[in-house]
Amino acid sequence: MSTMKAIVVKNGKGDADSLYISDSEPIPGPPAAGQAVVKITAFALNRMDVLQREGNYPLPPHAPSTLGVEFAGFVSALGPSETSSFAVGDAVFGLAVGGAYAEYIICDTRLLTKYPSDVPDNKLSFLAAAGVPEVWYTATQALLYIAEIHKNKENVKNVLIHAGASGVGLAALQIARSILGPEAKIFATVGSDKKVQALQEIVRCTPINYNKQSFVDEVLKATDNKGADVIVDFIGPAYFQKNLDVAAVDGRIVLLSLMSGVISDKINIGTMLRKRLRIEGSTLRSRSVPYQTELKKLFEEYCLPKLLSGEFVNRIDKVYNYTEIVEAHKYMESNASMGKIVCIVDDTMP
Repeated sequence: MSTMKAIVVKNGKGDADSLYISDSEPIPGPPAAGQAVVKITAFALNRMDVLQREGNYPLPPHAPSTLGVEFAGFVSALGPSETSSFAVGDAVFGLAVGGAYAEYIICDTRLLTKYPSDVPDNKLSFLAAAGVPEVWYTATQALLYIAEIHKNKENVKNVLIHAGASGVGLAALQIARSILGPEAKIFATVGSDKKVQALQEIVRCTPINYNKQSFVDEVLKATDNKGADVIVDFIGPAYFQKNLDVAAVDGRIVLLSLMSGVISDKINIGTMLRKRLRIEGSTLRSRSVPYQTELKKLFEEYCLPKLLSGEFVNRIDKVYNYTEIVEAHKYMESNASMGKIVCIVDDTMP
């Protein structure tokens, strides 16, 4: 067999209805040294998939046109002289630059993680593992690699996570609580009372419904006007001035996405100087494999054991068969999800 099924965007870009399954896509490979071909069991959706489908996401030069960056499956082939600990048949989950909306994917073995055979029941399922790498590496990047809350715990008392009900938001909230302990004040913005309630069942934090409350007012009131020492933001322009207003002196703002656009008007940059703020933007997909590998090491040190034990939860909001990809994308676009959206390609589980 030299071809496989993969999800394709008709004419290269379009709305959710432009997605369809092609059964004549070439199986990637053969793998070079340091690479593996993985037969995919499931993949997870990310907001960047929607942007890429619409033609609004600048792809890294080496990325395939097929959507999808995180998956779970089984190693079907390894490159020559492979010196990693992987073997054909291993259950794995991993991160790739693209190509996960398919039956097979080729990826760097440095970005694969073995799925243990002894995971306790009702902890991190193999299906949930498909939605781990992108969101948990991104949350690790924001809080540990950039904000370095694990190295600066004595100075980080208040944290604000925007889009708290998203996959990355949920991961970031759990990491922050675990690292900073019970005394830290951790705030999360969400868009509905339903998400407020659901969030409180997952992690101890203070959810703020931005449709009913001003997160600036609420955070300042709860912190005696000190503000947030660390802010993780996905919104961009619509929140930029508000983030400056709510940030604490010597605070750090990590900007990960631009969901409200790319242009900000009438920003008081004097606030940045007065508060001595550090603002850093970052992405994950365009980073080098060595950079991503360093994030993976941090993730495996601080997060993976807690995911496997059940202390951390990678919440799966909804599961689709990959033949229902149009419905899955429309659901993501509705902003109703809380956690990950996963599509099953093959129902084989370890």
